[in-house]
Formats: sequence, C-alpha cells, structure tokens
Amino acid sequence: MQETTAGIDDLLERASGQGGALIPLLQQIQERYGYLRAADMEKVARFLKLSPAEVYGVATFYAQFRLVPPGRTTVKVCRGTACHVRGSAKILQELETALGCKAGGTSEDLEYSLEKIACFGACSLAPVVVVGEDVHGRLTPDKAKKLVKSRVPRVEGRGNGESSGQTGRTGTASQPGGREG
Repeated sequence: MQETTAGIDDLLERASGQGGALIPLLQQIQERYGYLRAADMEKVARFLKLSPAEVYGVATFYAQFRLVPPGRTTVKVCRGTACHVRGSAKILQELETALGCKAGGTSEDLEYSLEKIACFGACSLAPVVVVGEDVHGRLTPDKAKKLVKSRVPRVEGRGNGESSGQTGRTGTASQPGGREG
C-alpha cells in the first residue's frame, strides 16, 4: 500500500500548513492520476487530520472529481441549445447503449468515458460529438453509433463493438451509477 500512495507525498508536503488544502489536494491528485484513488484519499485524510468519510464526502459532492479511472478515449456530447434542438438527447442515449455506460461514466473495459458538455461553441455543426480530439458534426443517433462502433476494438464476448449490456463504471463522484444528479 505504501507504494500506491508514495506518489502524493510531494503534494502533501507542499500543502503543509495551508488551511483549506483539501480541495486543491484532491484536484492535484486527480490531475496526476486521472481520478481519486481510495488509498490516496485515506492518506489525505490522515495528513489533514480529517476522517476518511469527510474526504470522501467532499469528493462525492463535487462533480469535478472522479472515483474511477477515465477511459482511454473520451466521447463528449454537446448539450447546448442548438445541439439539444437538433436531437443530441437521442444521440446521447444511443452512445450510452453503444458504449455500455451512462453519461459521466466509463465503459467496463476502460476504453471510453462518456461526458455531456454544456456547449462546444460549434453550433453551426449541431448536433456535435467529440471523440478524443476529433469533432463530428451534423450527427444523427445512427451516425453517432456507427462512429463509435468503428472505433471500439473487438473484445471477446462483445462482438464487434456491440454493448455487453453492462452498465459500465461510474465516472463522476456526484453522479452514482452515471445518473444525472
């Protein structure tokens, strides 16, 4: 266990003597590892003389914190006004099914994280989905499904990108099960 938490000692040392260090420490840990590991949260609790429940409570209160690793590729669905009017809700539903995880979550194979974004600012291309760094506009639910299915690696038991029917891992701490809060 010492090996898994040794990576945050420098962060704790820099926070020494600072009041209100909990949220900045959690942000720095997440920046380093992509999510908040349980062992790191326990170490932060001991360092700040807080209960593990207090640290976990903060981590689960704020949507910015993740308690599971993010997927290797992030799929972002724009939910801005133009995209909403042009059907992004149906696209999001289709992607949840295709990837096997809810918005705010990560697929069981850790290949994909699915996120909702307020607005990309690409309204003329609405509805918009960003896969990794690639922007895809004027999508339909079927086009979005084909887009991710063409990128999902063939995994034994899942066929060629078909959903396994699993719900996937939760992504943000404040959205248990990937559900909206």
